[in-house]
Amino acid sequence: MPRNGCLCPSLIITFSLAVFFQSQMIIRSLNPCLEVIPGITYKCMELNLSAIPPDIPNSAQSLDLSFNPLGILTSNYFSPLFALNFLDLTRCNIQNIEDNAFAGLCNLSVLILTANPLHFLGARAFHDLTSLKRLVAVQTELYSLDNLPIGQLTSLQELNLGNNYIDSLKLPEYFSRLLFLKFLNLQANKISSISVGDLDALSSQNLTLVLSKNDIKHIEVNAIAGLHLQKLSLRGCFESSTIMQASLQNLTGLYANSLVLGEYRNIKKLQTFSKGILDALCHMRLQEITLISTNGDVDNTDDLSLCLNNFSTIRLVDTYIKDVSNFPENSSIRHLEFKDSRFRQVPSVRLSSLKELRSLHITRTKQLVVFKEDFQGLQKLEALDLSQNALTADLCWLCLRKGVPNLKYLNLSFNVRISLEPECYGLPKLEMMDLQHTTLSGAGEVPVFLCLPNLIYLDISHTQTNIQSECTFCGLKSLQVLKMAGNTFENNKLLNTLKNLSSLRILDISNCRLQYLSLNSLASLHELRELNISHNKLLGLHPEAYVHLQALTILDFHSNQLSVLTEKDLQNLPSSLKNLDLSQNLFDCSCENLHFLQWAKGNRNLLWHVENMICHSPKHLRDARLMNFDLASCSVSTATVAISMTISVVLVLSLILVYKYYFHLYYLAVLLGGRRRSAEEDNVYDAFVIYSSRDQEWVRRELEETLEMGVPSFRLCFFYRDFIPGVPVITNIIKQGFQSSRKVITVVSSHFLESRWCNFELEVAQSWQLLDSKASMIWVVLDGTDKAVLQRKLGLFRYLRRNTYLVWKDSELNRHIFLRQLRSALLNG
Repeated sequence: MPRNGCLCPSLIITFSLAVFFQSQMIIRSLNPCLEVIPGITYKCMELNLSAIPPDIPNSAQSLDLSFNPLGILTSNYFSPLFALNFLDLTRCNIQNIEDNAFAGLCNLSVLILTANPLHFLGARAFHDLTSLKRLVAVQTELYSLDNLPIGQLTSLQELNLGNNYIDSLKLPEYFSRLLFLKFLNLQANKISSISVGDLDALSSQNLTLVLSKNDIKHIEVNAIAGLHLQKLSLRGCFESSTIMQASLQNLTGLYANSLVLGEYRNIKKLQTFSKGILDALCHMRLQEITLISTNGDVDNTDDLSLCLNNFSTIRLVDTYIKDVSNFPENSSIRHLEFKDSRFRQVPSVRLSSLKELRSLHITRTKQLVVFKEDFQGLQKLEALDLSQNALTADLCWLCLRKGVPNLKYLNLSFNVRISLEPECYGLPKLEMMDLQHTTLSGAGEVPVFLCLPNLIYLDISHTQTNIQSECTFCGLKSLQVLKMAGNTFENNKLLNTLKNLSSLRILDISNCRLQYLSLNSLASLHELRELNISHNKLLGLHPEAYVHLQALTILDFHSNQLSVLTEKDLQNLPSSLKNLDLSQNLFDCSCENLHFLQWAKGNRNLLWHVENMICHSPKHLRDARLMNFDLASCSVSTATVAISMTISVVLVLSLILVYKYYFHLYYLAVLLGGRRRSAEEDNVYDAFVIYSSRDQEWVRRELEETLEMGVPSFRLCFFYRDFIPGVPVITNIIKQGFQSSRKVITVVSSHFLESRWCNFELEVAQSWQLLDSKASMIWVVLDGTDKAVLQRKLGLFRYLRRNTYLVWKDSELNRHIFLRQLRSALLNG
């Protein structure tokens, strides 16, 4: 039980958590949606919304409300958002859509209602959607096409109703008004038969009709007669070979560009696949037949119907075919594709019997490791695609030239290894070659593309090629597109390798570890439109290298080590440039680079991915967005400048004055520090002597020798003898001179009056005398000193009235009187 009125800890914790979560819900509800493009695109998925958030502006064109419990769409539900052209309502538990729910959405072109249990649809549920082109209602528990009120969607082009419970293909009358319908998907419904008249309402003659994954038991004769379909998909529709064969026979007279048959890899219905199943195809008017996922009964093309030779395009996908037989001489096959087959070697010789063959694709066959270019007489073959296999081959240009002399497209990408030799027997008509992600041997060291004069497109990206030769691309005078990302250049420098590619328009040298571009490396690429040089280690953009690229419109320089663009760099950027990507570089956002920061903000339309332009320095701005940099932080007001200049001037003058009057200030500091000589303090010296160094001989003879060696003996303080080395002069004068002496003897001479240092010592002595408040100075004026000058320069006579004043003359009598008076003055006190 709580005691003394205090809550127990568990209640406090519970209350705190409740307050926390409530505050989070409030914050979340205030601004729940992700604004992808301000005012245009909003994503509001999984926010537990039961209505449209009020902060969505009426200018929004794309809105994703998927995974929210909206429940019922009432009349005018979306009317405030009249600009919408895309609306995603996937899994919103919508059960009822009332009349005019989408009223006002005249611009909506895509509506997605996937995985909603649509129990009720008003007769005018989709009213006003006059521009709707795509409607997706997959898995919406629809039982009949009659229950779908879409007759007014006259602009509809795609209708996807897959994974529902529709059991009849009988199309309602309103389909006759869908004049632009091109795609109707009824996959995985409950349709079991196709009868005459089911498709009579179709007005379109080029419709793609997908009926795959329906369990079709029967197709009535002439059920699809009179229709010209673009594509008919019956994949996975028959539970036995017998039903499939009978159904195909009843499709006699079918007129379609493409027919898709077969099964799904994870759903096998047919136990056997006999050769006669496809004989009914002989009575159909088809351009293309696709056969997918047959079982092990088909391992050779002989196991397939000869009727396949009547069609121009044959696609065999995920079959067990591992060999081919010779085709009939009158075969009409022009395009042949094997995908996911079981070949171990390219069947070049037997495929050579297809004299009308235009394109051959053998892809995604991991058992395919051998390619011998022994085609024979395929004069019409223009495209050869052997990508995504496991080929290891030494490519023989001469062999290809003999067997497929008119080849225009060659794809050997995503294989193991291809070796290229520097032959001069290339394919003269070859226009496109793709070798990406296949290890190349020979390329980069010798000119292996020398005799491909008409090659327009070359992709050698990620082929482990190291460009060493300046003639690597010699002979490619017509090349317009070169992609070589993920390779390397010798010493990580781009020099003159590209000098022969004067027709190049698109160049990708990204992720090549480049550290240096010579100024002439791109000089010959006058036609270049797009340049991708991202993911390298370049420290600067150096527009001098791009000065010749007057046609350049796109430059991708992201993910390098650029810190700033100088004013010169910005001036030299190609004037034709329309898109520049500088994102993910090491930008220096200090005020020293204000010109670049201003330029970046002013040219936002030119720059790509500005949200990824991040400051790297200084430290306090690291990871901040460059576009959020406050330019005002670098500007200084007039008042601030004036105050700063005033302070600077005062500081400079103060330093000058301190330097000039250093000793005076130091002495003043000593005085203010209270360093007075105490009356009780014992004196070390009888007198401190101030004199000019030019009078030092007189001082030694007349004062030092006479007074210190005479009787009584006096101890005098001289700077040359008694000052402590290493201590400031003013400190020695005060502490060793005045504070340690009873008297001060000032020797005044013409030299003394001319010395600035002596004048300073005299000023210090006078100041000290004022502090002592007694006559402790003895003035000794040497013979020959001009008294007028003495009075004019020093104004001493006002001090002579209170101090002992002696005059020294160079005569025996006067010297005797002078010494007696001086000793008396020293003994006084």
